[in-house]
Amino acid sequence: MHIAVCIKQVPDSAQIRVHPVTNTIMRQGVPAIINPFDLFALEEALCLKDRFGARVTVLSMGPLQAEEAMKKALSFGADEAILVTDKVFAGADTLATSYALAAALRRLNEIDPIDIVFTGKQTIDGDTAQVGPGLAIRLGFQLLSYVSSIERIDPETREIIVHRRAEGGVQVLSSRLPCVITMLEGTNEMRFASMPDMFRAARFEVKYWNRDVAGIEDVKQVGLKGSPTVVNKVYAPRPKEVKAQFITGETPGRQADALVAKLFADHPEVASDLVSHLALLAGKGVSK
Repeated sequence: MHIAVCIKQVPDSAQIRVHPVTNTIMRQGVPAIINPFDLFALEEALCLKDRFGARVTVLSMGPLQAEEAMKKALSFGADEAILVTDKVFAGADTLATSYALAAALRRLNEIDPIDIVFTGKQTIDGDTAQVGPGLAIRLGFQLLSYVSSIERIDPETREIIVHRRAEGGVQVLSSRLPCVITMLEGTNEMRFASMPDMFRAARFEVKYWNRDVAGIEDVKQVGLKGSPTVVNKVYAPRPKEVKAQFITGETPGRQADALVAKLFADHPEVASDLVSHLALLAGKGVSK
């Protein structure tokens, strides 16, 4: 079994700042980390490696600095690391990113057929959750999104059963391999890196794939040229100038009365609108 895990190196969101003049994200001096949601995908892949002896390949698109994230993934137990990097990829949005990663995954599939592609549900710097589904469409793989757990995998029949979190409950889905799985947060806990794997990661030579090696056929579909998304402005939320006010009362009922009285006092139009609405309902024969 061959499992590919797509990860992304992102700026630590806890330390991101916004430039006061240009309203752009200031990445200088901000430490880079593996996208936290991708760690759940990586751990799930490593769990399957422990159970079935699968081979885990970590794949990422980014600048040369992303090698640090690749080696971090190797230290956790991944077998191979491929960094898809080229100047033409700069400025890519989710559409262009999925195109480049899908091309690299197809090339990897030619070398060693892929059974499962894991991704996190989304990234903390974009929060779009679009790359995973985009990969499934481009690769022609079945998409299993927002997966909370994997119930069963049968490598012989090439069938997988997963639990998918949905509105109102959990869906139990059965699918054929190969497939793309986007993992939810909180589904597992990332293991600690072992000392042998840390030494192996330090010595490991990450493979660099440029546009030619990755099999990019149309450079107009990657980078800025292939990105229709336009960000007009990025800004930090403004702090509220009005402070919270406490409503007091001996009982919850009196607190509610005091809240309603203050609402009507501060916003008299609300009272008049309410009276008009009640009069309208009375005219239609609707009881209060």
